[in-house]
Amino acid sequence: MKLIVQIPALNEEETLAEAIAAIPRSIPGVNSIEVLVIDDGSTDRTVDVAWDAKADHVLEMSSHVGLARAFSAGIEYALSLGADVIVNTDADNQYCADDIPALIDPILKRQAQIVVGARPIAEIESFSLLKKVLQRLGSWVVRVASKSKIPDAPSGFRAYSRDAAARLCVVNTYTYTLETIIQAGRKHIPMTSVPVRVNKVTRPSRLFRGIPEYVARSARTILRVFVIYAPLRFFLTLSAIFALPGLIGVGRFLYYYATDGGAGHVQSLVLSGVLLAMATILFAVGILADLISANRSLLEDIRARELLRAPRKPTEVIPLDPARALENG
Repeated sequence: MKLIVQIPALNEEETLAEAIAAIPRSIPGVNSIEVLVIDDGSTDRTVDVAWDAKADHVLEMSSHVGLARAFSAGIEYALSLGADVIVNTDADNQYCADDIPALIDPILKRQAQIVVGARPIAEIESFSLLKKVLQRLGSWVVRVASKSKIPDAPSGFRAYSRDAAARLCVVNTYTYTLETIIQAGRKHIPMTSVPVRVNKVTRPSRLFRGIPEYVARSARTILRVFVIYAPLRFFLTLSAIFALPGLIGVGRFLYYYATDGGAGHVQSLVLSGVLLAMATILFAVGILADLISANRSLLEDIRARELLRAPRKPTEVIPLDPARALENG
């Protein structure tokens, strides 16, 4: 059983070494534990710090691609290294690495394929009351969209089995946390959650500049994923919203036509015709989107089988310092 702990990092030279040092190197039931750092185009000494802190692998992105794409690149690379279980954690050492054994336990016991670490939101002093409320609200929305019971959807401290990791395909570039849960729920990948601890906050989040931006981006992510994975339901709902007032308007016109000849009510008939036409178009778009979604599912299945059978191994970045290269193998 091989465990790879991946750490996406962007300009984390101050906290990365501490995060790597905290990762346990021995866990019952795990034969090998390796640390993979994904450098998302850092402009500081993040890469050097990773090697100095004894990271086993460092994958450098050619430029800053965003957390979601760095996460996806790390997943593919970890699979190419033969990982049986992949744990994702933050480079700012936000999560308590001592909880990694508890995080992977349901996977080792074959009780789940994805495990999300649930933070004690109510006890985190650095979270304002508004942020705590929004965290709970966002997690509730994700639970509804994914039909899961994950209490802390935005948590980035999570574990994936090899099969689950290969089946996930992140679309947006903002964050992977919400999308992967909704996607896993739609694909019926078994998920669970375990309580985890957090360390003292060392810096504010870099993913968003404030609560309004966080809400807006999260809402767009949830809506986009829902359109991708449940397009027929989405467009049929929109179609019904337009069709209902259109049918009411037609019924109203027919009523007046039967009682007084319909004089003066032609405008409502025209408006109803426009609404029904829009409903028909949305219905047709929903059918096409559903067919595209089915094709996407097939492509994702093919991609998953390729990753598991013949994974594409990215080129690992080797440090220019020969002494460090020899030291890290």
